[in-house]
Amino acid sequence: MKKFKFGDIKVKKATPEQLTDRLLLVNLYFTQAITLIIGLVWILFQKRNPFHILNFPEGARFVAWGLGLAVIMLIVDFVLTYIVPEETMDDGGINELLFRGRPIWHIALIAAIVSVCEELLFRGAVQYAFGPYWTSILFAIIHVRYLRHWIPTGWVFASSYGLGLIYIYSGTIWAPILCHFIIDLFSGLVIRYRRES
Repeated sequence: MKKFKFGDIKVKKATPEQLTDRLLLVNLYFTQAITLIIGLVWILFQKRNPFHILNFPEGARFVAWGLGLAVIMLIVDFVLTYIVPEETMDDGGINELLFRGRPIWHIALIAAIVSVCEELLFRGAVQYAFGPYWTSILFAIIHVRYLRHWIPTGWVFASSYGLGLIYIYSGTIWAPILCHFIIDLFSGLVIRYRRES
């Protein structure tokens, strides 16, 4: 049996045309696992309890915050698709590859995993350390596929800042998690059914 060596791992940039569905999903789930681990470790280094941060709130007020911001973001996104040239909002085709032909349950699963992992890191850990402004700059930077155009980069920053504000005002991380989930789910379903028709 051949011994595994970490040095054998080769990392190289792939274009969307080179990505198979399996490779895309492995990359997605791997990066989300890394995001979750970094978030949990960072929270522990802050001497905070991740379970306390993820405590589900007693009231349903967080739903109004999460749903309200999601509706606003979806309306703005809808307007942007009509006033901004399509190539300006291009993400390199990654979202289309990810959601095109994907079953609804899998789109919902992806949206749930991404929203929990990213919000735990960015709102739960990074925002606690740096505040919503710098967290939103970092959030925009890690969405590297949008950095080629200033409009989607600005929109990712503004969306992140909104998520940070509803986290502060609602007092629970479940408000930004819900908002993030709704946005990703809706976007995934739009891509799936738009491409299907």
